[in-house]
Amino acid sequence: MSNLRTPEVEDLLEVLSSMSDKDQLYALCEDLFTIREMKETSQRLSVARLLDAGKPYTAIAEATGASATTIARVSKALNYGSGGYRYALDTLAGK
Repeated sequence: MSNLRTPEVEDLLEVLSSMSDKDQLYALCEDLFTIREMKETSQRLSVARLLDAGKPYTAIAEATGASATTIARVSKALNYGSGGYRYALDTLAGK
């Protein structure tokens, strides 16, 4: 994680955390990321939701189009990572 904490990343996180308007967030994401990057990132969150719900890899792959490698990577991060997926899932669940 220390390699990730650069001044540039800190600036990005500062901007993202200050934005409450979804249209502004969409505009920034559209400028920062390719459509493919946004879809792949969003897909990972969908994979995390399904893993958290106890769905098997095959069902997740079928529902999301994610590869087994992506599902395994998300699973590892969900279970042993820094807690980012857990926070995101709890936020989406309204906790």
